[in-house]
Amino acid sequence: MTATGLVIAAPASGSGKTIVTLGLLRACRRQGLRAGSAKVGPDYIDPRYHEAASGRPCTTLDGWAMRHSLIGELAGRAARNVELLIIEGVMGLFDGAPRAGPVSDGSTAGMARLLGLPVVLVIDARRQGQSVAATVHGFRTFRPGTTIAGVILNRVSGPRHERLLRGALERIDVPVFGAIPATDAIVVPSRHLGLVQAGEIEALERFLDTAAEIVGGAVDLDALVAAAAPLAPGTGKNTSTLPPPGQRIALARDRAFGFAYEHLLDGWRARGAEIAVFSPLADEPPPAHADAVYLPGGYPELHAGRIAAATRFMSGLRAHACAGHPVYGECGGYMVLGSVLHDDRGAAHPMAGLLALETGMAGGRLSLGYRLATARGATPLAARGSVLRGHEFHHARVIREDGEALFDLEDSAGTDLGAAGLRSGPVFGSFFHVIDRG
Repeated sequence: MTATGLVIAAPASGSGKTIVTLGLLRACRRQGLRAGSAKVGPDYIDPRYHEAASGRPCTTLDGWAMRHSLIGELAGRAARNVELLIIEGVMGLFDGAPRAGPVSDGSTAGMARLLGLPVVLVIDARRQGQSVAATVHGFRTFRPGTTIAGVILNRVSGPRHERLLRGALERIDVPVFGAIPATDAIVVPSRHLGLVQAGEIEALERFLDTAAEIVGGAVDLDALVAAAAPLAPGTGKNTSTLPPPGQRIALARDRAFGFAYEHLLDGWRARGAEIAVFSPLADEPPPAHADAVYLPGGYPELHAGRIAAATRFMSGLRAHACAGHPVYGECGGYMVLGSVLHDDRGAAHPMAGLLALETGMAGGRLSLGYRLATARGATPLAARGSVLRGHEFHHARVIREDGEALFDLEDSAGTDLGAAGLRSGPVFGSFFHVIDRG
């Protein structure tokens, strides 16, 4: 069976794409419709919400940082054994990088065109009347090749407001799949790097069921499914991403270390690596049999005191480094490999001390965007001179960073950002999140 698919997009961030997507996924599940999902752009947090709503794995798809073959494999994998694939966009529909990557500029529109799927535009209707038609008309005609199948009106204030909006859109012949009332019942709390992680929401199931009732009750699901387009199944081929840093990899995973891309882990497994999960917050050391340790990003700054007090974790981490095993830290994991982490109140917490790095949260500015990283020397992830694609996304401030740099970075506009990261013997890391090889 060939799945059909559609893309949930919006004119701007904050319009309600995620809530609409979650409500649709859970509504489909409750009605017995097999619906899977994917998320456009760099994102660790939203896919976990998708998985909770649908009961199926969710992958990210990135037109700037991923090669065409990898996108095809991941999209095809997401579409297996489902009837409908719902892909949530990123930012505004046409928002992307100044210069395109291997496939596109990273925008939602670029991904929709690549996959040949129609777009459903989520419109935040607050403080809008007939002008909604001008907004939708502009998005529908701005870039040829992007198909707007219709709209979902969000945060509608009442029946009179809905009639006004529908009447305006009827004049430009744009289907309205539904009108979701304004409500505080389906608001997800957020923090400095986006939504609070799904695993931290105690009443997540109740929240998702409420979203399904409100979104599913307001949207004509049959009409939405009918508007979806066929999506060709994937080839099943495992596209090579990066070599595994070892054959038995210890992966830190808990509320402090949750930002690992599943497609990278799957790629390592496809190359024969075993991945054993451990929790630094539970003071678990990396498994003794591991020959590599991976500390991904996350929120270690929120748990710095517990991490500093996790003596078994810290001693186990140092033991692996002393044994010459690769120890790799990304973003938050990089901060933990340093000597000191200052939290947002200025309190200093001793970290592993494996790199000459001191970081702080107070006074930090958001560092956000795509990055090209050229390896300065050979590491288990990349040969010297090889190029990796990924992104940065953090608020941390570097207080001290001494030693041999890991990468030379540039942004998506081609601006040289200089040296980044550190390496010391088998220990290496940076604020750069790798997505794919260049």
